[in-house]
Amino acid sequence: MRFMMIVKATTDSELGVKPSQELLDAMLRYNEELAKAGVLLAADGLQPSSSGIRISYPEPGGKPKVVDGPFTETKEIIAGFTLIEVESREEAIEWAMRMPDPHGGGQGEIELRQIFDPDELSSDEETREKIKGQFRL
Repeated sequence: MRFMMIVKATTDSELGVKPSQELLDAMLRYNEELAKAGVLLAADGLQPSSSGIRISYPEPGGKPKVVDGPFTETKEIIAGFTLIEVESREEAIEWAMRMPDPHGGGQGEIELRQIFDPDELSSDEETREKIKGQFRL
């Protein structure tokens, strides 16, 4: 089972405030633990939404709309992510609970979301194999 830990943005992260050395060290230790346990697939922080681009599809079948950041709702913005592969939902929660406060000072918020398995997306075997091949699952 794959899960994404989505780190929500804060006012500081949207202002481009860099994490303290202490927080960076704590995150590096945490990522090392994930890697040693063999569950880490990817982890990165994202630049503020001021350098982001949002593409929306306002009309069915219509042309996509491109909007440059910044975006206003901080609670809806992602500041980083960690992608893990674990045996259960409970294990994913355990790992998420061990993550240091991603912004320090009690402002962090993590959303934990399970990623669809190809078998859940399609009942067609050929389609599932194409999905697995594309993403090397």
